Amino acid sequence: MTHSFDLLVNYEDTDMGGIVYHANYLRYIERARSDWVRALGVDQMKMRDEGVVFAVRKVDSDYLAPTRFEDALTIETQVVEVSGARLTLDQVVLRDGRAVFTAQVVIVAIDLSGRPTRLPAEIRALAG
Repeated sequence: MTHSFDLLVNYEDTDMGGIVYHANYLRYIERARSDWVRALGVDQMKMRDEGVVFAVRKVDSDYLAPTRFEDALTIETQVVEVSGARLTLDQVVLRDGRAVFTAQVVIVAIDLSGRPTRLPAEIRALAG
């Protein structure tokens, strides 16, 4: 299953050269992951109230082509692997159907003291 999330590049996302600043791609893929989790029916505020939060453990990324102000982007998120406390996702940012940024992201579930804990059942079910 691939989840798609669309966004339009804002002027504030660009640098002096008019190109999207590299760190903003991390914000874009974070927004797409949040939208994906919401679409799964997982309430992250309720999770936090129950003492569980997500944390990014690792990001392996590649910048393939520049994007600019008002470019329409689509972020696709796909599950690679799920374990009890860890989730690995492939994410790709597309412009006009062509990849401009790719990332493999490892997410872990932690309790409020920072210790690993189990992922929500809705996400663990993706492993099956």
